Amino acid sequence: MSTDFSIKPVGAPVAAPIVQPVSEAAHKAVATELPAAQSVTAADASARARVESDAVNASRSRQVVFDRAAASIVYQVVDTRTSVVVQQFPDEAVLRRRAYFHALDLTKGAPTRALATDRKA
Repeated sequence: MSTDFSIKPVGAPVAAPIVQPVSEAAHKAVATELPAAQSVTAADASARARVESDAVNASRSRQVVFDRAAASIVYQVVDTRTSVVVQQFPDEAVLRRRAYFHALDLTKGAPTRALATDRKA
């Protein structure tokens, strides 16, 4: 028995190969080889997505705005044709919450009027 407290594996797990069953249709299939002019290949899906995203990005602009009430930076994606904000980070609810807490922090150091009148009496 060893005196160290390290955990040592007893045996290494064995990875069992996964064998996929071959269908009967695959056994009966005839191998075909067509010339390149007659063969059909799958279109690259990423190329189509890139072309569509370029068209969408052409009508959108990115803006960075400083929200003074929330004391935070806001990142926006704006549609240039309609001037509508498409995406914004952080969203409106987070900005309102930050503005509320920022206002609370600003008033925390200042005495309230009720306390100031109580001190005079």
